[in-house]
Amino acid sequence: MFEKKKLKRELDSLKLKTEDQTNWSDFDKLNKDLKKQNFIINFLESIDGLSKSFKDTVELLEITDESTNSEMFIELEDELKEIQQKVNLLHLETIMSGKADSRNVLLEIHSGAGGVESQDWVEMLLRMYSRWAESKNFKIQIVDKNIGDEAGLKSVTIKINGDKAYGWLKLENGVHRLVRISPFDSQSRRHTSFASVFCYPEIDSTVNIEILDKDLKIDTFRASGAGGQHVNTTDSAVRITHSPTKIVVQCQSDRSQHRNKAIALDMLKSKLYELELAKEEEEGKKTRSQKSEISWGNQIRSYIMQPYTMVKDHRTKVEISDVGSILNGNLDKLLEAQLILLS
Repeated sequence: MFEKKKLKRELDSLKLKTEDQTNWSDFDKLNKDLKKQNFIINFLESIDGLSKSFKDTVELLEITDESTNSEMFIELEDELKEIQQKVNLLHLETIMSGKADSRNVLLEIHSGAGGVESQDWVEMLLRMYSRWAESKNFKIQIVDKNIGDEAGLKSVTIKINGDKAYGWLKLENGVHRLVRISPFDSQSRRHTSFASVFCYPEIDSTVNIEILDKDLKIDTFRASGAGGQHVNTTDSAVRITHSPTKIVVQCQSDRSQHRNKAIALDMLKSKLYELELAKEEEEGKKTRSQKSEISWGNQIRSYIMQPYTMVKDHRTKVEISDVGSILNGNLDKLLEAQLILLS
């Protein structure tokens, strides 16, 4: 699971770089290397500590007679379980050590087939991810919101600020399916709704993404939804289309058209950066193709509320019967499973 020799070689290489004064002029790179160096040092110390605890606990178990000292035996078994949990967390740390995993995340949700049902589903997913982010003490900002015709949301984009926010959510891309008795159906029939989720990392000044003005089509339009009279009566919202990639981003979170344009450009850079990552990483995930037709065929997870209750991840095969808990943001079991099994 952990390649200590490889980590030690990387640590030695980083120490040489950070001690070489010729590298000190590039402060951003130096700071990044120092952070990575400290991470590896702490990580290796944690591995050694857990390895010693495991060895000591196993030795005690071997000399403990369960029949005469059952209480001690149970305590030692509990200690082994705790050590296993800590090892799993360390494993997640290694999985979330990719180029962009430590960054904030931009998360888009779009309604699919199902009309008002799917638009309500988008709002439910927004609440689910927001609750999860709050449980991690992450900060949430709504960047763009397209309100549904009758209820819910046609689409929404949020930014989640927090350590490894992108690392946690990077595998949520795909179609999410809901089956329930519709609150909008007077005959109380069962309906199936679809929504797509797409996550990409926020970038900062350390990432250089070149965008040519000639490749951009910029449109302004009137912002929709709540936000005050001024927001709704001026063309403050901005939509940017990047011609070479056909990527479209929009922002209407601010009263200032200039500020919305700046935010939209940052979103575009983040999406282009995600494309670069997908090319570099072999798994690439066919991320763009995951944004194809929102329908039955390419779903990653089902949330079934009728005729039984079950959340099923179709990639990891993890099943959880407490749908309410998942929709309230208790996603760690699903997220951890996909990071371990799919990364």
